[in-house]
Amino acid sequence: MGEMRVAEKSSAKPTATARTASGGELVALDQPHHRNEGMALKPDLFRHVEVNLSAAQRRATTLTTRRTVKKQWQAAWLIKAIQAIDLTTLVGDDTPGRVKRLCAKARSPLRHDLLAAMGLEPGEVTTGAVCVYPTMVATAVKALDGTGIPVASVATGFPAGLTPLKDRLDEIRYAVGEGADEIDIVITRAHVLTGNWTALYDEIAEMRETCGAAHMKTILATGDLKTLTNVYHASMVAMMAGADFIKTSTGMEAVNATLPVSLVMTRAIRDYLDLTGYRIGFKPAGGLRTAKDALAWLILMKEELGRDWLEPDLFRIGASSLLADIERQIEHYVTGRYSAANRHAMA
Repeated sequence: MGEMRVAEKSSAKPTATARTASGGELVALDQPHHRNEGMALKPDLFRHVEVNLSAAQRRATTLTTRRTVKKQWQAAWLIKAIQAIDLTTLVGDDTPGRVKRLCAKARSPLRHDLLAAMGLEPGEVTTGAVCVYPTMVATAVKALDGTGIPVASVATGFPAGLTPLKDRLDEIRYAVGEGADEIDIVITRAHVLTGNWTALYDEIAEMRETCGAAHMKTILATGDLKTLTNVYHASMVAMMAGADFIKTSTGMEAVNATLPVSLVMTRAIRDYLDLTGYRIGFKPAGGLRTAKDALAWLILMKEELGRDWLEPDLFRIGASSLLADIERQIEHYVTGRYSAANRHAMA
């Protein structure tokens, strides 16, 4: 098997790679990955953009037909997908025991025999983060102590985001106080649907300030936004307000992450990079359940944003059941046989 690059947890200065907003050639930005500081709200920079639904759907369809990865290369890409997963439990019957099991799986997402067959050591591959409700943050922090795996917490009235702003900000403070490294916030969808960009910007900016050192992922709940044009405009406002990541969905809308929506959001990230020089992360969530899904989104990132967006500091996948199918596909690569899904450990 060819050499595989495993993401390292370090403060090294990466080199950014991205297309220009005008669709030009890939350009290298030899600079550190500075955290997005945001900018003043300037609707004139995005208000004129209208997204052609048919064109977006055509482009999304070609992503997985123009590029494929097979055999050892597919196995390497699936390892990369594991490192991007925000392993998630967000259900009403969550318990400390369930969260501890989830953290154990995050620390050791592949069986040791599969790691050995691929030339990897135990502990060399972990998930990108563990994502839980605020009341479960302290349990996750303790279970992941010393691993370098971040703990992400949803907040701000997840999933609807319709509690009073003061309560939403208090929820951020609580999660950060419990030790969360990352906060996944939800927006007020009505601000997008009514085009109230000032209200949306102010809300997100205040949430970003409240997050402090914790990185903020802004969930747009794209299935509720009705049009791809709304998705683009909301993406730009979120980044202007200081979002470190933009995220498709809570996983609880009628429609969650889709390739056309993700394409529009990655194009917005590209435009914001061209405008400001800041690299924004992307997180699809909801409905990604198979290794084939993971490969499709990795291809999207490689095609639209470049190699650096295959690393967990700029790409995450919100998922709970995806890991089991990836492990099953890697076992097929190692042994030549498919196993039943029930043979693989569940968190």
